[in-house]
Amino acid sequence: MGTTPSLLTVTPGPPHVAAVPVPPVLLATVTDFVPGTNIKPFGMCNSPSNPAVVAATSAASGVFTPAPCVPATASPWAPPATVLSSGSPAFDQKATCQCAWQGTIAVVNPGQAVAVTVP
Repeated sequence: MGTTPSLLTVTPGPPHVAAVPVPPVLLATVTDFVPGTNIKPFGMCNSPSNPAVVAATSAASGVFTPAPCVPATASPWAPPATVLSSGSPAFDQKATCQCAWQGTIAVVNPGQAVAVTVP
């Protein structure tokens, strides 16, 4: 429900380090769903169920008004991939993460420069 793509940030260190290839690379795991830490804001939110959008719309005398799109994720990415990184399931571009305000977060550009967007 956001207006712009965002970034997925993988925290360096275990369980995110894949030993192969050399040099090691970071792998995102299903637990990389923390708003602000792993999933950055998506511009402006267009979800009418987001309390910030409700408040902005009310302040604008009922004229629909988007608000900053801060993800409200409370559960891991699903489905997990079969690849394990230090015992934690990684995820691939088929996985999604749900936002409490109706958005579905998905990877649109997998790789070392991963971007995510809310369709």
